[in-house]
Parts: sequence; C-alpha cells; structure tokens
Amino acid sequence: MKTIKLRTELETKRLARKLALLLRPNDVVTLIGELGAGKTTFTKGIGEGLGVKRTINSPTFTIVKSYQGELVLHHIDAYRLEDSDEDIGFDEYFYDDGITVVEWPQFIESYLPEEHLELMIERLDGNERLITLKPRGSFFEIVCEELMR
Repeated sequence: MKTIKLRTELETKRLARKLALLLRPNDVVTLIGELGAGKTTFTKGIGEGLGVKRTINSPTFTIVKSYQGELVLHHIDAYRLEDSDEDIGFDEYFYDDGITVVEWPQFIESYLPEEHLELMIERLDGNERLITLKPRGSFFEIVCEELMR
C-alpha cells in the first residue's frame, strides 16, 4: 500500500487523469471513502483523462452511468445496493472493453474482478485528501509505482 497526500481538488483530478492514462480496457478502479471524501471528483478526473466531454456526476439513484471517451467510462455507485443480493449485470460493465469506477465497492465485493485497483480517499483539512493505493494484481502494482512518480 502506498499513500499520496493531495492539497487541492485540482491535484486530486490531476492524479486521476494520470491514472486514466495508465488504465487498459476492462480495468476496474474502486473508490472507498465517506460521503464528501472526493470519490466523484476523482471519477471526474478519470473521465477527463479518458476524454469524456459530458458532465460526470454521481449515479446514486441510477446506480450506473456510462460516458463515452477514448474508452467508455462506467461509473457505478453501489451505495443503494447495501444489503442487496441483486446482480444488475456487473459483468456487462466490467468486461466490455471500457473502464469501470465503483464507488462504495464494499456493497458489491463478491461481484468485483479479482484484479482491480482499490483507492481509499480520506478527507483531511479543507480540500486536502489522503489517498491510499491498494493494488490487487501485478498490473496494478506497476500502475501504483507509476502514480508515485
């Protein structure tokens, strides 16, 4: 595990854009953090890195939103799936040659691919965030090394 301290929203988006350039089709990134931690802001940065032109916002009520960029970005908010065994076809998102970002992944953990990148976002003072990178698989270990440079 590696940690990165970010001082501003701009730095958060910059890190996310850098991550987007390292991702491959079918990669999954999970974002863990309290309400207001910056999960959607991070997702917006990934979208920018993928060339998404539409406004990205939290899919809390729709659960999944997809955005076209250089690769399709699927944004899943699993918060409303707590205590649910419902499979809404996650494989269709995880394996369609796009990138999938999952907020609140703990609620759909059994559906996640074994290899993915887990990010924990902690809110510090003001706009400061502490991001903990937890790679799940050798490819994501390399991605984390690149992000730390």
